[in-house]
Amino acid sequence: MYRLLSLTRGVEERLETLFKQGHVVGGLYRSLGQEATAVGCGYALRGDDWLAPSIRDLGALLARGIHPRDVLRQYLARGTSLCEGKDNTNHFTVPSLGLLGPISPLGGASRTGASHEGLAMAAALNLPIVVVLQHNRWSFGTRSTSQAAVEDWSDVAGAYGVPAVGVDGNDVLQVYDAAVQAVARARAGDGMTIVVAETYRMLGHAQHDSQKHVPTEELAEWEARDPIQGFERYLIEFGFESQSSVEEIRAEVDALLDAAVDEVLTEPYPQGIEARVGAYAEPEPEAEVPWTRRPIVGYAGNMAAGPSRATRVGESG
Repeated sequence: MYRLLSLTRGVEERLETLFKQGHVVGGLYRSLGQEATAVGCGYALRGDDWLAPSIRDLGALLARGIHPRDVLRQYLARGTSLCEGKDNTNHFTVPSLGLLGPISPLGGASRTGASHEGLAMAAALNLPIVVVLQHNRWSFGTRSTSQAAVEDWSDVAGAYGVPAVGVDGNDVLQVYDAAVQAVARARAGDGMTIVVAETYRMLGHAQHDSQKHVPTEELAEWEARDPIQGFERYLIEFGFESQSSVEEIRAEVDALLDAAVDEVLTEPYPQGIEARVGAYAEPEPEAEVPWTRRPIVGYAGNMAAGPSRATRVGESG
């Protein structure tokens, strides 16, 4: 777990450097301060489970077996990336690892109508899933208290009729224990569980966000609760690791990431023509074309006349 935590932060630190050097294509959305939630949950899964991550769940991807090289390739839009340069971040699906690619959760991952409908349906159908709500206090520049009038986000689960458990999202062991129990409940056929991880996003929404709206004292409070430093102190204090052994782990991670960065920087961008390859599935020869793909009667003729001459409803022609 400590290695995965260090690996998560190390990958993002190198991505930040690469972003500043102009190598990253698109934005960079770090999970600084939230690594323990992702790692603890990802570590609780087994081979035949599926993970549907959100934007800051790099630690869970690494726990499921994604190599740091593949993460770097995504952000650097290399032709060798899992999306072959067509998309970046963690927008990919890898069935062999049980990874279901996300889309950008505009409006907040749990604050949209679709999320409420999905949770209500999953509860009603008694589906074997675990929903992890990362309460990181901010949605871009908006506080969570401005989006919902609840003091304890575990209370949200009551609206769906499923159990919820609140954990310290900066304590990887607490997250892991809660995730293991929730996953066991799902496997036993007892339905959905919501795990609410109380954590904090210690950087802005993305690399371009200066986070000036966050009070200095609030940020300092959560920096003192850094999940990696806290776990390191725990391991050393209770004799699971020594200072030298954790330093060896960090050195191993640094060497791995240095090699990965050097390798990916030598890899090419995709050729332009490849943007059209693997984007759409070819239909079966005898398959019926769905009505959504058929030409609209009369539409082509109107458009051929030009936008200014297209017939509108109510006109005589």
